[in-house]
Amino acid sequence: MVQPITAKDIQQFKADFKAVPQSNVIKNTVMNSGFLASSQNTTSKALMDPVFSIDLDTGAVSNQKQSGRCWMFAALNTMRHSLQAQFKIKDFELSQNYTNFWDKFEKSNYFYENVLKTADQPIGDRKVDFLMTTPQQDGGQWDMLCALIEKYGIVPKSVMPETYNSEKSSELNSVLNLKLRKDAVTLRQLVADGVSEADIQAKKDTMLTEVYRMLVFALGEPPVEFDFEYRDDDHNYHIEKGLTPQTFYQKYVGWDLENYVSLINSPTADKPYNHLYSVEMLGNVVGGREVRHLNLDIDDFKQLAIKQLQAGESVWFGSDVGQSSDRKLGIMDTKIYQKAALLNMDLSISKGERLDYGESLMTHAMVITGVDIVDGQPTKWKVENSWGDKVGTKGYFVMSDSWFDEFVYQIVINKRFLTPEMQRIEKEEYDHPTVLAPWDPMGALASR
Repeated sequence: MVQPITAKDIQQFKADFKAVPQSNVIKNTVMNSGFLASSQNTTSKALMDPVFSIDLDTGAVSNQKQSGRCWMFAALNTMRHSLQAQFKIKDFELSQNYTNFWDKFEKSNYFYENVLKTADQPIGDRKVDFLMTTPQQDGGQWDMLCALIEKYGIVPKSVMPETYNSEKSSELNSVLNLKLRKDAVTLRQLVADGVSEADIQAKKDTMLTEVYRMLVFALGEPPVEFDFEYRDDDHNYHIEKGLTPQTFYQKYVGWDLENYVSLINSPTADKPYNHLYSVEMLGNVVGGREVRHLNLDIDDFKQLAIKQLQAGESVWFGSDVGQSSDRKLGIMDTKIYQKAALLNMDLSISKGERLDYGESLMTHAMVITGVDIVDGQPTKWKVENSWGDKVGTKGYFVMSDSWFDEFVYQIVINKRFLTPEMQRIEKEEYDHPTVLAPWDPMGALASR
């Protein structure tokens, strides 16, 4: 039944508004200051004091500038933490631009392959539309960074520093996506015309040659071999010549990335806990490491993060940073804004409902570097962001435990901290995870 809004309805709505206590005062406040400032809870500021019972010394924060490479910065930050301590190089950074170059190059090939896989499906098909909406972007997930490192290694930031286009990525993304969409038109037409696979591959190789050229223009050419020169914190001089990105990674980081597993907390009916999931068309390196998520309940999720912190290792995590968050203060707390009280209405919605109804998903990756445990329970968490040192406490944020419950969706944990049962599930289901649709919320890319 169609039910339009009538003039009588509007008169009733006006009467209902006037019946709300202090409606005009609230109206004036919100009109002048907005919903957030009008509902900010000063008690939250006091409770989010940046003092923690477990607090890893990780040094100065990095700055991704105007790019969506948070997942990359966060992952490289977890690796540089141990590197800094072992080799006594305070505030050392790994090259985010190097991994950025190969990510965009590999994402282009990943896009071409998916275009060919869906070439028999019409424009307007949901999968085809999904591909064309964003052929590539800055965002990513942990397993995607692992795939890049396993294939290309990493280098110090001094060897491949940032450029205008890495720090301010919108122009590059716009031009590259234009090219990829044009190439998609060509590839789909070749398939429709029945052109041989060999000729299609030759055309794709030409396209990749052009992508490589574009990326070199924008980001510089990745080094094949380099010298690593530095002074440590004791002012001792070091130089090592003839390194490759792979040998540098093995010597200076040395992590076996197979030992790290992505855990998610997705309390939705379609994803039972204690099972492994992957996402269709989510990835970057064709033939490389694929995205895998082990879904756990939130209590197990948090206890594993605490175990890793207690062992002295920081924790990569993905969350919805825009929810109940004050960027300037560096506070993420479910109580920092009291919008429901301000508006005198019920705005409560569960974590699973937020995911199912599009209210929330992972948008940003950061690093947990500390936690405050009181009477055996976590109360707040220390977070290393990658937005520079002008926000929060010199770039570090404080996350309340209730915010962790509601808006943290993914963490990366060394398998040695998993229970035997979790290890069994991860091992047994690794080759046949439940495959989620490309648009599933757990396929969201961290890109803030």
